[in-house]
Amino acid sequence: MGDHKEQPLRVGAAVRRRRRTLQLTLAVVAERSGLSVPFLSQVENDRARPSRASLEKVADALRTTAVELLAAADPACSVDVVRAESCEPPDRPRVRSLVRGHHQMHASEFTGDHDAGREFQYRNDQLMYVADGAVEIEAEGRAYRLGRGDTLYLTGGVRHRWRATVSDTRVVVVAVAEHVEAVQNRSR
Repeated sequence: MGDHKEQPLRVGAAVRRRRRTLQLTLAVVAERSGLSVPFLSQVENDRARPSRASLEKVADALRTTAVELLAAADPACSVDVVRAESCEPPDRPRVRSLVRGHHQMHASEFTGDHDAGREFQYRNDQLMYVADGAVEIEAEGRAYRLGRGDTLYLTGGVRHRWRATVSDTRVVVVAVAEHVEAVQNRSR
């Protein structure tokens, strides 16, 4: 019995998000695409699956591509277990993805030491959780020390770097996926 089963993608939510981001009505998208308002409503509510040609028309009307809409699509129904690897402490630093596939959330587990000189800046929000050990995080010119069980929330656009201060540190980082328009561009 497998832990992961591929399900068809639900593109409706991605179409609706894109349409709302552009502040368009279904009538405007229907006019631009040549498709009917009832059909577009059914697509957005996942009651109809558009053909490739129809999806291209919708994408054109929304000033994007069918590939981008599919990338932002939700799985119809999914349950996915990512099994722990070895329980033994790693002999070198590693990163393990905790969410497989192309979803609206990403999560990674960092174990061991980490390159403190590397600076990160993500477009969308991020949460760092220290599962074991301790870290020091520099963000927006301030240093934060976190121990086991502590979390740090970073809004999109915050430049930061971090390092483990205790061996065998494990940090879980959860972030809104980069392909999702979760935040507006923040001016600096």
